[in-house]
Amino acid sequence: MDQDQKIAEICKVLGVDTRVKIIRLLGEKALCVGALSRRLDITPGAVSQHLRILKSVGLVVPEKKGYFVHYSLDEKTLQKWKSEINKLFDV
Repeated sequence: MDQDQKIAEICKVLGVDTRVKIIRLLGEKALCVGALSRRLDITPGAVSQHLRILKSVGLVVPEKKGYFVHYSLDEKTLQKWKSEINKLFDV
């Protein structure tokens, strides 16, 4: 995948405001689906769908804690994405 394709993929994932909100919330601390659902005022099913997409691109990582799965940001992927976006604007 070339650089333009990478940036397009990043923009596609971030092109949904709910996903951006999830990233902001997970930037503060790890949260489970239920907590994200309450904070965003959307159904747990909708949260799960967004998390599935964020997980598929490696941006969030799940961690089982008792009966719940908490999600947090993958800092390595986050840094790579920041770098790619910065390259886009270094024209």
